[in-house]
Amino acid sequence: MTFKVVIPARRASTRLPDKLLRELAGRPLLAHVCARARASRADQVVVATDDAELAAVATAAGVQAAMTRADHSCGTDRIAQAAADLGWPDDTIVVNVQGDEPLMPARLIDQVAAAVAESDTAALATACSAIADVAAFHDPNNVKVVCDRAGHALYFSRAPIPYHRASANQTLPAAVYQHIGIYAYRVGALQRFAAAAPSLLEQSESLEQLRAFDLGLRIRVVQAQTAPGPGVDTEADLRVVARLLEKLGG
Repeated sequence: MTFKVVIPARRASTRLPDKLLRELAGRPLLAHVCARARASRADQVVVATDDAELAAVATAAGVQAAMTRADHSCGTDRIAQAAADLGWPDDTIVVNVQGDEPLMPARLIDQVAAAVAESDTAALATACSAIADVAAFHDPNNVKVVCDRAGHALYFSRAPIPYHRASANQTLPAAVYQHIGIYAYRVGALQRFAAAAPSLLEQSESLEQLRAFDLGLRIRVVQAQTAPGPGVDTEADLRVVARLLEKLGG
């Protein structure tokens, strides 16, 4: 199996300005994400960005920087441009690793890439982990996913799914899963996805992956062998991740 990793990186951030440049354990946040990606089995790691300073961080971290347009509305569109500009064939497997995930396990990157490589039917792959807490199950910030027996996604939602009718949702159903925001796709499916208009379901839930259902694309979901640590959206997140990196030795 061969695959690429693309890290979409934009400078603008409303809740935490310049967060990808913020220092963590002596390095910019983005540099930690690059290191995680380089530790995977990917044969190429690329940072797709519209910012020269972020591109310089990527280069210093030992990965390629691909300059993209500034008007992309989401990371998927930025990755699609990078894949096109780099001339990757339609059957190339690409893993989307978010630029604010400095604790993304290399093992999970490999796992979602393998999920696409091993499937004859799935156009995309992503990951999930079990939910063990009722409050987390009801939290709309935690995206839930339900799957068929073959491990293909049936639906993603901010609502608590599946609904536990017998207990009026006071306890957890037998098995509930939280979506983990990492994706793998073949370039052909990626370009089709990026070219399509947002679907009604996507707009309703504010979940980009629901566009795949509108296009008839199957999504394989794997249970993460190693769950990622927290991402960074706020100053509080930055402090939490800094402490975790200190424990891990940076």
